[in-house]
Parts: sequence; structure tokens; C-alpha cells
Amino acid sequence: MAVRRIVSALRRGTPRIAQLSTAPAAREQTAAGREAAPGCGTAEAARPPVPVVDFGNTQEAYRSRRSWELVRSLLVLRLCASSALLAHHEQLLHIARRFLGQRLFEKLMKMTFYGQFVAGEDQESIRPLIRHNRAFGVGSILDYGVEEDLSPQEAERKEMESCTSAVEREGSGTSKREKQYQAHPAFGDRRDGVISARTYFYANEAKCDSHMETFLACIEAAGQASEDGFSAIKLTALGRPQFLLQFSDVLTKWRRFFHQMAAEQGKAGVAAVDTKLEVAALQESVAKMGIASRTEIKNWFTAETLGVSGTVDLLDWSSLIDSRTELSKHLVVPNMQTGQLEPLLSRFTTEEEQQMTRMLQRMDVLAKRATEMGVRLMVDAEQTYFQPAISRLTLAMQRKFNVGKPLIFNTYQCYLKDAYDNITLDVELARREGWCFGAKLVRGAYMAQERSRAAEIGYEDPIHPTYEATNAMYHRCLNYILEELKHNTRAKVMVASHNEDTVHFTLHRMKELGLYPADRQVYFGQLLGMCDQISFPLGQAGFPVYKYVPYGPVMEVLPYLSRRAMENSSVMKGARRERQLLWQELKRRVCTGSLFHRPA
Repeated sequence: MAVRRIVSALRRGTPRIAQLSTAPAAREQTAAGREAAPGCGTAEAARPPVPVVDFGNTQEAYRSRRSWELVRSLLVLRLCASSALLAHHEQLLHIARRFLGQRLFEKLMKMTFYGQFVAGEDQESIRPLIRHNRAFGVGSILDYGVEEDLSPQEAERKEMESCTSAVEREGSGTSKREKQYQAHPAFGDRRDGVISARTYFYANEAKCDSHMETFLACIEAAGQASEDGFSAIKLTALGRPQFLLQFSDVLTKWRRFFHQMAAEQGKAGVAAVDTKLEVAALQESVAKMGIASRTEIKNWFTAETLGVSGTVDLLDWSSLIDSRTELSKHLVVPNMQTGQLEPLLSRFTTEEEQQMTRMLQRMDVLAKRATEMGVRLMVDAEQTYFQPAISRLTLAMQRKFNVGKPLIFNTYQCYLKDAYDNITLDVELARREGWCFGAKLVRGAYMAQERSRAAEIGYEDPIHPTYEATNAMYHRCLNYILEELKHNTRAKVMVASHNEDTVHFTLHRMKELGLYPADRQVYFGQLLGMCDQISFPLGQAGFPVYKYVPYGPVMEVLPYLSRRAMENSSVMKGARRERQLLWQELKRRVCTGSLFHRPA
């Protein structure tokens, strides 16, 4: 099958390391070598304490900013908190452009919203800002912020065409995919309800090649700007999303089948990473379902493929999809509603198989170029109906390129109910196979869209019901990873958050666990133009901190700016602290005669 062959190609040559290790055992082994690890310094007792960071010290927080920049921030963030203004912002921008003309309109944008949230128009123009921030301890994650300006109707048409297979379009067969993984016209415009993330719509393979070239330019700019930069990529920009939908459907059904078998063995409710099925009972169940003969099933579970424990865990089970066995013809699962066996993988045309292959080739090109330039790649998370495939393909890249250090970072959305299961399984996979775990933790950018889609189409809402539940999940996932970092010097995490409480939580746990800024295992990330009172004190205290830096021509970045304004509205109406600190610093400068402060 196409999916199995393609993912198998990325895995080829990867040895199976060990059976599931319990966390304490694995951590004792890695902890033994921590003090001797190169670059980790001397014994903990001789090391300086983790620095104390004061996010209320406005003089230090805004030392890198001129007074006019503080005024601009106050103005822009105040406008972003106005619901009435934002409700009509597109019409107001259109009127301003017609009234001022193109040239004056662009100047106005550069003085306000564009200047606040975007670094510049091209690779040359962004270098001064990158160097300036670097001088104050803040690095950059480069992201070309240009989006295609499509009408909602055009976006819907492109989405429906690119998310439907040839078989489905011809009407020669109904889709076997679950409702969540089918394209729906009501949600064809994936920009709707998305507050910050850029959105790509598939046009053709040439356009995907163009996106790849743009990402390559970002990687080169990041490599030239600093020695430890990041660059962000989106997999929906690199290929036909139909592949991601179908592969996500496969992975979800296969995982659900595992949990159904676990329930039969009396193991329902056990944590995903701890669930183990008895092989003998599993073989008997699969044979009774008629999926394969007992002889064939025995060949699936051998010492070479699954170890010798007599049990199968979820990682073992997942590896069967892309293992080098003759399993493809057996990739069927029972439909609980009909009782019939259904194939996991749909039929692909030759052209669709070629499109999938080219998508993976583009990913490989980007990862190799990042390796050459010394740049880390952050694979952005996307909608839940794409995300299982995105995460699986990212893991394949990590397996290949995260050998000596984390080059590829996967993104985990903590507003998802299954975030903790996903993280614990991926950490265990990295331990087992011996590659370096790299993660970025976010809360998530698609909440409104995900909720309305689930309610409209009729499947379980994948998002936590409250903001408090999301925060609890974020801290639970973060704490688990920090515990892993304590005993594994090669693992790294980026805490991508504007929440001051979350940053304080991270600093507190780093102090308790003995994780030092100089080890550069824990990174912090915020958006350009937001939360400088967090970013710059962290950077000046020696913590690795980065700004997410978009760039691109003014008119082509407007769609991005519109959603950034909407995001700021949701953030700033609930927390006025940043504006209060900006006012406080401006008053201090007026009172002390330092209104014309020049950063140095």
C-alpha cells in the first residue's frame, strides 16, 4: 500500500532498540552519565543557582526599546483590545488604502501593526532587528508570513478538490474514512476561526515546490543570522492534504483497534504508554475476526519485530503499519457499527502515489538543508484531522535527523484531550530507538474551528472543555518533559507561551530539577511584538529565549496581520498587564528624564 511503502522508506535501516522501559529504569540509566556529559559543566553543587527573573522590572524589560516603540506598542495593543474596531478591521483597512493610496498606506502599516508584529519585507531588511534582539539575549524563529489572498469561495473549492481522492470524485465508491477525516464544504475555508496560524491551500505540485523554496530561504536566513536559530515549516504547504487526511484516518483507526483489544483483555483505562496486550490472546482475537490465519499472525509478532516480552504495547502495534512485513493486505479493522471488516488504506492512483512521494521528498530536502546550516526546524501543528499524519511524519524525520542532537522539533497542542498520551508515547519511542527528543509545547490555535466542526459534523470534541483544563494539561505535559530532561541531556523543549504563570512554573521546576540555562535544554518562545516583559528579562538572565519572527511584503502579510490582531484581542482583553507595564515604563522615563533613551 502507498502509505506503508512511503513511511517504510523513511524508517529503512532503523534498528529496534528495546522493549518498553519503565520511566524510572530509563531515567536511572541516563542520569548516571549526566555529570560526565560534555557541555554539562561540573557537579550540581558547584554550579550557580538558576537566575531569579523579575517580570515586573520595566526598566530591564524594556531596556532594548526606544520610547517611541513603547508608544507604538501601547497604541497597537490597545486597538487590538477593541472589539468594535476589530469587527470592522477589514473594511477599515480597505478604506484607508483607497484614501491614502498604496505608498502612504504601506507607510502607515509600517508605523503601526506591521512594524509591531513583522520584522521586515525580506531577508536583508530583517537582519538589523534580529541582530538587535540577539544583543539583548533574544533569538529568532523565522517564518515567511505571506499568505495567498483567496476569497472564502475559492478557498473552499481548493480545499474540497485537494482533500478528495480520485475514486471519491468519480463517484465509484463512498469514502470509508470516518467523518472527522473527510472534507466538508462548511469548513473548506480553514482560515475561518483560526486566530494566528498561517494557512496553505493546495493548488498544484509546482506551488508546493515554491513553498519549499520559500522555506529553504527561511532556513538560510536563520543560519546566516545566528548560530542557533530556528525556522518554522508547515506540512500542508508541502503536498496534497488528501494524503494527510487519509493517513490520519489510518493511524486513528489502527490505534482505536489496539484500545478495543485492550478492553477485551481487561485493560481499559490504563495509560496509553503503559498498556500492554498479551500476544497469545491478541493473536487469538485477530484470528477469530478473520483478519488473517493463525500462521500469518504469528509472523507479525516475532522477536525481531516486537522483542521477547510476550506483550505488545501501542508503539509495537503502531510500528506494524510501516514494518517491512507482508502485512499490507491485512490492514483491515472491524467496523463496530456494521460488524464488517474494512480496509484501512484507500486505493490510490499512480499520480496520487507520486504526489505523496514528492511531499516526503520535500520534507527531506528541508531537513538536510537545515542540517547543513545548523538550523533547527519546528514543524507546526495543524488541525486535528491532519495532525496524526503530521506527527507521524515528523517522528520519521526525527528518527532520521535527530541523531546527535534535536534538529527537528514536533509541536504538541495542549488543548487536545490526548496531548499527554501523545507526548509520553513519543518520549518513550525516542528512548527506545535512541534518537533525541525535541518538542515545542503550545496551547493551540484552532480551538473555535475545531469545536464548531466537531459539533456540526458529529464527532467528539477533541478540545478540553475549559481554559483551566487546558492550562492543567499544559503544565502536566511540561512537567513530564522537564522530568525527562533532568535525566536525558540530549532532549530539549520549547515552552511557547505568553502566560506568565506558565513561565514562572517552568522556572520553578527548572530550579527544583537542577536544569540550568547554560545547558540550553529548555527554550522559551513568544511572538514578535508581544510579551517583551517576559522575553527580554529571560534573555538577559541567560535563558535561551526566542521571538517568532514573521517577515514578508506589507500587502502580502495583511491576512497574517488580521489574525494576529484577532489573537491579541482574545489575549489582551483578558490580561492588561502588558499595557500597564508599558505605561509604567513610559512614566518612569518621563519622571527620570530618560524619555530619549537609546538602547545600548
